[in-house]
Amino acid sequence: MTPDTFFLAGLVLKMAMTATIVVAATLVVERSGPFIGALVAALPTSAGAAYIILALEHPPEFISASAIGTIAVNGIGAVFALTFAALSQKHNVAVSVGLALAVWFVGAMLLQTVTWTPFTAVLLSAGVFTFTIVAGTRFRTDSGVRSARATASDIAMRALIVSVFVVVVTAASHRIGSFASGIFALFPVAMASFFIILHTRVGGEVAAAVAAHVQAPLIGLGLGFLAVHYLAVPIGVWWSYAAGLAIGIAWNALIWMIRAVGRTTA
Repeated sequence: MTPDTFFLAGLVLKMAMTATIVVAATLVVERSGPFIGALVAALPTSAGAAYIILALEHPPEFISASAIGTIAVNGIGAVFALTFAALSQKHNVAVSVGLALAVWFVGAMLLQTVTWTPFTAVLLSAGVFTFTIVAGTRFRTDSGVRSARATASDIAMRALIVSVFVVVVTAASHRIGSFASGIFALFPVAMASFFIILHTRVGGEVAAAVAAHVQAPLIGLGLGFLAVHYLAVPIGVWWSYAAGLAIGIAWNALIWMIRAVGRTTA
């Protein structure tokens, strides 16, 4: 397989995986509400696809180093979601997503001015998530979402939105170092397109609620990539991916159980 063919195959894989999860997640939110939708949105969708491609192109040491960048930028993803939640209350989708993405890019650029270790990356995340979870409280509602049946054209539109994002991200992050690769692997392509769809389909208030709910689930995403960092070299990349995904899913399940118990005892 030539380099160009390999790159194209990887791009198609990323597009297909990301488009599928965004379409599914949007349908879940339309039927289940902001909280469940946030649990789905926080799963490693586009990042998971990006890491699969990285694993096919680079050794385990590169993957381990990339995970540090991903852990560090995970908190910036939380700031992105909080920014969108605040803006989407009163602004249209272009302003809300555009300014939130600008905040993400500024944060990502600043991260590259510092040499990060797993400890400092986790410490940064702890501080950022504490702030965003508290600050997002007023946006965190359980507003009901009307049931809706997606048409074939609606699904195609969602897939197209995601594909455009993936093409842009892949072009921008091609042939960069491990830390930057880890950062841009977590570029919020799926989350941004998810928010765009929700804002235009069910309104800014519901989209904001999902964005505010996504803060706590994103912690599990960071813990999963912390496992990838420490396990990729000793046990192999694919097993480290499996462990990281299991941690993320387990974290979301724990959040869901705590919420369910709280509602039962209330």
